[in-house]
Amino acid sequence: MSFDPASFEPVHFRWDYSDGVATITLNRAERKNPLTFESYEELRATFYSLDHCYRCKAIVLRGAGGNFCSGGDVHEIIGPLTGMNSNGLLKFTRMTGDLVRAMRACPQPIIAAVEGVCAGAGAILAMASDIRLASPGAKTAFLFTRVGLSGADMGACAILPRLIGHGRAAELLFTGRSMSAEEGLAWGFYNRLADDPQGEAQSLAAGIAAGPSIAHAVTKKQLDAERNVTIDQALEMEAQAQARCMETRDFKRAYEAFANKQKPVFQGD
Repeated sequence: MSFDPASFEPVHFRWDYSDGVATITLNRAERKNPLTFESYEELRATFYSLDHCYRCKAIVLRGAGGNFCSGGDVHEIIGPLTGMNSNGLLKFTRMTGDLVRAMRACPQPIIAAVEGVCAGAGAILAMASDIRLASPGAKTAFLFTRVGLSGADMGACAILPRLIGHGRAAELLFTGRSMSAEEGLAWGFYNRLADDPQGEAQSLAAGIAAGPSIAHAVTKKQLDAERNVTIDQALEMEAQAQARCMETRDFKRAYEAFANKQKPVFQGD
């Protein structure tokens, strides 16, 4: 059964869908939107379901109540983990890592709108998104070391250095300190700061949703696929990917619109 974004009703977060844009809102504002075992699972399943959802063109990820996400719930996740055996712990860490895998695998660009607290697994959700917008007061912390854990969590040691550089990533992962919004912008973690990052994210998502969705999906895939290949390999990968895009009807629509001095209306085929 195909995933219907218009009728989807998740249990552990809020879902809104309109004109090709899906908005995921972490909705436990009284606790600064922490994650639970159940919300991890449902988020992972949702992003995997989006893999073949052609009606959905872009995703906005946000938190309710002026905060993004405070990470794993101390009482509902951290406490139970201390009593698990090795198999249970590995099952959990693989599941949380698989959420990042699902976010990177879904073809839709994901825009994180970050306000207030963005910590632990919440910082990972922002990191795993394609574009990050933040309010000037946002505080982002990869605080795993504060609970006796390594910075090697949900891909942080692989992805974060690629965004902000090895030395900066190492500092944040070793100390667990907060990265200010200004630092995040200067270091390349945030694309830009905005007084209303949620409004900016919605506007950006709408613009992306109006574009050629097949081509956007190819761009997202290649941004990840070309991280560890040579320039020669990347050139060949892009030649093949772009040639496939040139077979789409959207490509032909763009040419016809240009020839007629009109703005193309992309339809995702």
